Amino acid sequence: MKVGFIGLGIMGRPMALNLKKAGHELFVPERKSLTDEIRAAATVVADAKAVAAAAEVVILIVPDTPDVEHVLFGAGGVAEGLSKGKLVIDMSSISPTATKEFAKKINALGCDYLDAPVSGGEVGAKNAALTIMVGGPQAAFDRAKPLFEAMGKNITLVGENGAGQTTKVANQIIVALNLQAVSEALVFAAKAGADPAKVRQALMGGFANSRILEVHAERMINRTFNPGFRIRLHQKDLNLALAAAKDLGVALPNTAIAQQMFSAVSAAGGADLDHSAMVQALEALSSHKVAGN
Repeated sequence: MKVGFIGLGIMGRPMALNLKKAGHELFVPERKSLTDEIRAAATVVADAKAVAAAAEVVILIVPDTPDVEHVLFGAGGVAEGLSKGKLVIDMSSISPTATKEFAKKINALGCDYLDAPVSGGEVGAKNAALTIMVGGPQAAFDRAKPLFEAMGKNITLVGENGAGQTTKVANQIIVALNLQAVSEALVFAAKAGADPAKVRQALMGGFANSRILEVHAERMINRTFNPGFRIRLHQKDLNLALAAAKDLGVALPNTAIAQQMFSAVSAAGGADLDHSAMVQALEALSSHKVAGN
């Protein structure tokens, strides 16, 4: 397919390159930040409008709800370049409510819309192993599935537009609480005198095992907090969760605590660290680091 791709950051760049590897033709908007690898793999055009005009399917993955709105409906945006029958896929993590409104506007132009946020981080993006949670019509999902299969492994059509984003918010709740649990466990073990690396190894063989324990506990122990997924972006997702919970009358007490842990790290200058750096908040409260004491 002819695929436009907008948002070539930590996640988007490897996702776009995997589409190219699968044989799809790429179109991207001009940016000073484009890498030589992307320039070699894609046709570079002026802006998002030109991307939409050239492509059959337009994929975007940008940081937040206002960014999606600007890319789609701002001056020189995707909507200006669309013609009937095209497909827009938003793989960002944004507001489910706003997503439904964006879908209506794109549908009014005679085009289909899918919200398809992802989970799996930079590693999953590079390995084409992302989990992809999709909201939208079955026919549009079927059309997009070869593209999703080039980028991910666990691909689910959850429901209508907005359902993909709702699922992603639920995912981020689970990830945040798991990060908090692993952080607490490692700080506890380290202060009790146990080797946190050996504790991690032992726990990976039992019921406490998880991807967070496998990947992010290692980051906590080795102090490798260069971002795969930045704290400020996880904060954005938890803000979506807490705002929606208020509207729904749902209690999310542990999500609120996890958000405060992220806020503590951000306040100390860590907003752009990997979200595994949540452990720093627990270390500060306990006056003890998991490693590097």
